[in-house]
Amino acid sequence: MNKKFGFSTLIPNILTTVVFLLTHGNLSAQINWPQFRGIEARGISSEANLPSKWSATENIAWKFDIPGRGWSSPIVWGDHIFLTSVINSGTTEDPKKGLYFGGERPKPPTSINQYKVFCLNLYTGKTIWERLAYEGIPETPIHIKSSYASETPVTDGERVYCLFGNLGVFCYDFQGNCIWKLKLKPEKTRFGWGTAASPVLHKGRLYIVNDNESDSYILALDSKTGKELFRVSRDEKSNWATPYIWQNRLRTEIVTAGSGKVRSYNLEGRLLWTLEKMSSITIATPYENNGLLYISSGYILDRSKPIYAIRPGAEGNISLKKGETSNSFIAWSQPNSGPYNPTSIIYKNLLYVLYDRGLVACFNPTDGKEIYTPQRIPNGGSFTSSPWAYDDKIFFLNEDGTTFALKAGKDFQILHSNTLAADDMGMASPAIAGDRLLVRTAARIYCIRNKDPK
Repeated sequence: MNKKFGFSTLIPNILTTVVFLLTHGNLSAQINWPQFRGIEARGISSEANLPSKWSATENIAWKFDIPGRGWSSPIVWGDHIFLTSVINSGTTEDPKKGLYFGGERPKPPTSINQYKVFCLNLYTGKTIWERLAYEGIPETPIHIKSSYASETPVTDGERVYCLFGNLGVFCYDFQGNCIWKLKLKPEKTRFGWGTAASPVLHKGRLYIVNDNESDSYILALDSKTGKELFRVSRDEKSNWATPYIWQNRLRTEIVTAGSGKVRSYNLEGRLLWTLEKMSSITIATPYENNGLLYISSGYILDRSKPIYAIRPGAEGNISLKKGETSNSFIAWSQPNSGPYNPTSIIYKNLLYVLYDRGLVACFNPTDGKEIYTPQRIPNGGSFTSSPWAYDDKIFFLNEDGTTFALKAGKDFQILHSNTLAADDMGMASPAIAGDRLLVRTAARIYCIRNKDPK
């Protein structure tokens, strides 16, 4: 049932913010991480004194064991952490690290699953509230390495919006009251792999992209009520890329990466432009840097693994013709350099690409020229989560729960590695809140912080 979100509901949040500022002083320390990969979906922070080294015990402010399974990233607003998980009352098959071949499970489980939302205190790790969003038997299967809680929530500082793919959207206020919920029709995904694209927010609207095998669409909802504002069908098959709200110098648009086509829409769902010639599976999230939009797609078995840098103002089909690497709206492209699962990252005027098999390449983000060819991370293993960066370092979390620190710059130099516990499989992308790093693993979430902050 929908509820109005009135002034009386805002008072506790205002008081929380005031207490936060009085307690923690420095305004810069309260920078929020409200969605997948942070405010600008770029995965970087300029905060000082963030941790560079840690282990399962070193520089751990606290840790919280998460019941069930979920690969959604944690998000943060003020002193609130939100994350999702799904608890199977039956037996859950352990995920296998490494490549994905052979992990298809064509039938959903027959046991009851609990879909849960957790709210934790950023400074103590204690549970503020825990809510059961739904309980029932899943109607669609997932890949052995996936989860029924793979979509990262998003918040506007008043409410938190949790999407469980092939189930529905659940909206809570910061006190844990369910404001509204919307059931979504379950759809088939490629080989039953499941869903993963996270929702995004912009000016009172929640946008969801659901690319599947039967009825793909982009959906806009009123964030306060859950009312459908528009739904546009997409001639597209299964993809897992989170959409991006691109506020450029000319307009604001919703960029949706797809394997058939990249499509960009205006805020009312009208198609603005398309781009073809992606790889056959698209996962990485688009993002902007210095006025250019960066899109990539790099399925490991494809010859075509493009990276595109796109200028604002595009209209119609902007696809490259044979032999072209740029045109009026594509500033540059690299046809065979895109990542598969991880999204690329631009930091200190360099573009870094992390590949699933433990290689890293570097490019000039202005013209696409290669700075260094793919270099192997020593004992790197397999990588699914997206990189993040701060303090002149780029960090890569592998599926074994080990994070490698790369020195930012034109030379490839791995500085050190940080290993967590043996059961800390890593596939979720971390979050950064002030001087704290939040790493979610298969077993728990860690709040990592230098013990003696300067």
